[in-house]
Amino acid sequence: MTNSQEAKKQELPPTAWAVLGLLSFPGERTGYELKKWADSSLRFFYWSPAISQIYAELRRLEELGYAASARSGPEEARAKRRYAITDAGRGALAGWAADTTEAGPPVLKHGLLLRIWLGHLAEPERLRAMVEEHLERTRGELASVREAMEHASGVPEWTFPALALRWSERQHLAELELAEALLTDLDGLADTPREQGRQAGGDAPTPG
Repeated sequence: MTNSQEAKKQELPPTAWAVLGLLSFPGERTGYELKKWADSSLRFFYWSPAISQIYAELRRLEELGYAASARSGPEEARAKRRYAITDAGRGALAGWAADTTEAGPPVLKHGLLLRIWLGHLAEPERLRAMVEEHLERTRGELASVREAMEHASGVPEWTFPALALRWSERQHLAELELAEALLTDLDGLADTPREQGRQAGGDAPTPG
């Protein structure tokens, strides 16, 4: 590996490792197939990259020698480029996956809670409606997680993805419990004078 390639290796973002991780399972896949797999697995506990991100990372991984691709032959009506992990890529991925310093703390960006935080600017009915919409959306996501779990069940190569999906199932169940508790909290504010909350002065409600 050249010095330039080594520098690029050190700068690989989590997106690149995630795409390489998708390639680490048996078989060759197109960028579109990788996107579909990310949508039915990664998004439940991490995120799902855009198709443009996937192709950008595939190009980067090929440059590093971590992935290789080949176009389909004339037997297919529409030519497709399929990607596979290389031995070098598998070795680099194994090293990255075993490096606990790379994991970092989980990052929570909860759009609903940001709006609840600004609840003094909203009507109680609208806040409650947003929480109920969040509950409905989370129930749908939970159903999708369980569908993915069923699909992975009994497939030896997907043992560890199935563990991640099981964690995601528990996380969605916890999210439902938290949202239900938030509804109860909002109901408890029903008797609080709105103007009192809007006109309160003094320091910030939290230290810092």
